[in-house]
Amino acid sequence: MTPGAISALSLEELIVGIALLLLVSIIASKASARIGVPALILFLTVGMLAGSDGVGGIAFDNARIAQWLGVVALSFILFSGGLETNWTFVRRSVWRAASLATVGVAITTGIIAWFAAVVLGFTPAEGFLLGAIVSSTDAAAVFSVLRGRGVRLDEDVVSTLELESGSNDPMAVFLTTAGVQMLMSADLPISEFALHFVREMTFGAVAGLAAGFAAVALLNALRLEADGLYPVLTVAVVLFTYGATVLIGGNGFLAVYLAGIVMGNRNFIQRRSLTRFHDGLAWLMQIAMFLTLGLLVFPSQLPPLAGVSLALAAVLTFIARPIAVFVALAASHLNVREKTVIAWTGLRGAVPIILATFPLLAGVPKSGLIFNIVFFVVVASVAVQGTTMPLVARWLRLDAATIPDPSPSDVTLPTRAESSLVTLEVSPLSAAAGHRLVELRDWPREALILVLYRGNEFFVPNGATMLTPGDRLIVLTSRTTLDAIRGITEGAAGGMLPS
Repeated sequence: MTPGAISALSLEELIVGIALLLLVSIIASKASARIGVPALILFLTVGMLAGSDGVGGIAFDNARIAQWLGVVALSFILFSGGLETNWTFVRRSVWRAASLATVGVAITTGIIAWFAAVVLGFTPAEGFLLGAIVSSTDAAAVFSVLRGRGVRLDEDVVSTLELESGSNDPMAVFLTTAGVQMLMSADLPISEFALHFVREMTFGAVAGLAAGFAAVALLNALRLEADGLYPVLTVAVVLFTYGATVLIGGNGFLAVYLAGIVMGNRNFIQRRSLTRFHDGLAWLMQIAMFLTLGLLVFPSQLPPLAGVSLALAAVLTFIARPIAVFVALAASHLNVREKTVIAWTGLRGAVPIILATFPLLAGVPKSGLIFNIVFFVVVASVAVQGTTMPLVARWLRLDAATIPDPSPSDVTLPTRAESSLVTLEVSPLSAAAGHRLVELRDWPREALILVLYRGNEFFVPNGATMLTPGDRLIVLTSRTTLDAIRGITEGAAGGMLPS
């Protein structure tokens, strides 16, 4: 918001306005599941309606604030995505996702650059910048539509899309930055860009892995008195990981995503509650980011660009993305139908709009035109692909059987086998006796300890709870993990030792 607009509002008016925008966005997200439209397009719509061209009349044209908010929001969104990524589930798709996130993004950039230069009249450098900005995907919106409409894709497809959506943003950020630098300093050699890319990705990967392992060790070692401080600590971890990585020349987005993956696949105190906290925080960040980007655009400037933008969106959806997917996945075992649904799932989300603020702030020629085109392309992509995704999945016969989830929102039930409640007692012979739950490296993640009985008392344990002989555990587990947890509590399996 411009300084003048801020000063014209009292603090109370500003607070009420923010609360109303959040409330309307939450109601819109509820409606999105019913009408099959991804929530992000409704968030953007709310932002545009509240903007200077809409009924809200909020004057906002500060691209720097929008970019800063977008960077911070995206960091928390990627961290939350990594935190909820099951490495055992997605590791078989690492090379497919990595190919899509690098080769696929580069091919998409090249095709759009060619189209923009040959058909739309952009210079090659401007076309490259436009292609880089729209090259990354946002699969999170697609998953929300699929879950809301009751469609489940094959595990290989889902794991590939999940990893791609979290790992292709760094490549797009790098290419966009390179495009801006080429337009502002045309004499920079290609070799310098290649060296910069290798350094960014290497430093980002190393920093992210180190941050993830260090955060787990810190959470388990501090033993904070107040449980409310653990979310504060993880917020600090995300901010520090991104900022410190960028300062040393690495890619901060890659770092926070990898840090989230490392933490999400290791045991640490308050893991489940922190995962829920960051899921809620990620939703808040998404709403704030989309609202801000909606406020930043002026809808009255979009109609003259409709023809150009729709043509670009069509090339991106029907030519660039499919070619990129089929080339990047040429060596994979996925069949044509699976590659086709991955190609159709190439939704463009908030990241391209955030990247479009880079040339705005750098003063690149045609930056305003590029921003409006990108915004239009994102809306068209989400509106068309997002709403038709369930139909395409069914048409390709890739929608697996839907499994209803009757579980309460605060408990994650085992989903791969029939689950039941069992009572187990910690034996004096158990290697787990005298150790905290977080230290039991072989305890299956699917087995949930709901209640711990100690003498005449009972309570809900957490990662810091130390087991003692005679403790009785009420565990929600499946037949496949029952023998393993019995071995830990009864001491029947000598290999089940704490880390």
